[in-house]
Order: sequence, then structure tokens, then C-alpha cells
Amino acid sequence: MQEFFKPISRRAFVQNSMLVMLSAAAGSQLACAAEQPRRVRIGLVTDLHHADKPENGSRHYRDTLGKLTEAIKQFDADKIDIAVELGDLIDAAETPEVELGYLAEINKVWQTLKVPKYSVLGNHCVDMLTKEEFLGGIGQKESRYSFDAGGVHFVVLDACFRADGKPYGRKNAHWQDSNLPADQLEWLAADLKATENKVIVFAHQRLDETKQHSVKNAAAARKILEESKKVLAVLQGHSHANDYQSIRGIHYATLVAMVEGAAPENNGYSLLDVLQDGSLILTGFRKQAKYEWK
Repeated sequence: MQEFFKPISRRAFVQNSMLVMLSAAAGSQLACAAEQPRRVRIGLVTDLHHADKPENGSRHYRDTLGKLTEAIKQFDADKIDIAVELGDLIDAAETPEVELGYLAEINKVWQTLKVPKYSVLGNHCVDMLTKEEFLGGIGQKESRYSFDAGGVHFVVLDACFRADGKPYGRKNAHWQDSNLPADQLEWLAADLKATENKVIVFAHQRLDETKQHSVKNAAAARKILEESKKVLAVLQGHSHANDYQSIRGIHYATLVAMVEGAAPENNGYSLLDVLQDGSLILTGFRKQAKYEWK
């Protein structure tokens, strides 16, 4: 009879035992993470730029419908509680009528999600359209607002205003001239004061420290967020690439744009889990980076 078992050296036995112990320890940590109660799970997408036009550089406009469909399938499988898109749902068109057509197409796919859905206004959303036209197209009343889910307070900001206070619309603005008007900053401070819950902020233009892609008065907004001592994180888009900054205890994560690159391998979307103790886990898919913040 052929012998299948060979003697093992003491050194190999010790090494194998160590590997088993390390694997068990890792498994134990994962089990603890899995057992941590979750307050809410959010599905996140940004910068879809849907349009029926040829690709331009790295932007593949016609691939967005398929990419969003993939994301929604994942969100359904992972049983999200709410979904948020962080702006630039559509791209520019030559006429408002054509751009409203783009909006109807992408919104039809977005609406297949059977959970509450929230949109952030991006600069491309109101390139040709007015804010009223865009919001009417997605069935949303406001561009700045707040809501609660799972014991967490969520704030949505609208920085699509010129320095003179005029709202974007009908090609009247430059994408680098984004601002939060004084009345919106006052509203933000009052809204944060009124809640007793921990807070997550959603924005399109960035609120952290960059040059081209940040809100011009982002420092004023950050001061309000910091003084509240309630804000856990800011999720944002606009600059299309993964980025992260931590500023005075608040996490600022810039998410990857869905429009960048050909489908399917260049897709990007994520899940954000808010755990009972306030920890955050951002699970990225495809090109989206992953983060875990205790």
C-alpha cells in the first residue's frame, strides 16, 4: 500500500501552527466586525455624466446606464437602506429638451432601486437646465435639505451658486466658481444644532482642501461642521478620482466618478456602513477605494 503521509519536521510543524493561529486571529477579528450592530447602510454613486454622445477622452458617457445597473444589482444584493447620488447625474446637451431626455433615461434606471433615494445637485446637472427643471425631472423638492435614517442625521448641500449668489443654470456659471451662500451656511449651522444624532454630510463640490475642485468658501463650511462636534464624515465627488483627507477629526472622502473608463471594469460605486459605535466602513467596488474609520 502506498504511503501518503510523510513525517513533518519540528520547524515545519511550528510554522504551520503559527499560520493556523494567525488565521484564527484574523477570522476572530472579522467575526467581531461582522457582529458590530449596523445603524444604516447607504449605496453611493457619483459623477455618472449620462449622455447619448461619443466618448470624450476617458469619459464614456454611453456606458453609464450599464454601470448604474450593475451598481443597483449589487445594492439590492447587499440590502441597502438608502441610496445617494452625489451629483453630475447627466452631462451637457445642446438644448434643454435633449438634456431633459438624458435625465429621464438615467432616472428611469435610478428609480428601480426600491429604497429611499436622495440626489445632490452637481454643476453638470444645471449646465443647461435650471435647478427647478432638474429637480422636477427627478421628483425632488429641494437641492439643500437634511433627513434622518437609522439614528443618523444626513445633510445634503448645494454649492451650485456663483460668487454673486446667483444659482447655476442655462450656462451662466463656471464650474470653478462654486459657493455656499450665506443663508445656506446659516441653515447648516441651525440644522446641525437642532439634531442630537451623529451627522454625515453629502456634497458634490469638495469641502476639503483643494484648489480647482473645492467650494470657494469651504473653510467657512468646515468651521461650522467642526464646531458642531457631531459630523463624522463628508462624502463628495466632482474631481472624479479617489481621494481622502482628515481635517480636525472629520473624514473627507472623494469618490471615484462612474463615467471614467469603459464598462464594466472601470465602474466605481460603494457601500457606506454606519456602525452602532459611530465607526464607518466604506466598501468600494471596481475602481472605488475602500476605507475603514474607527
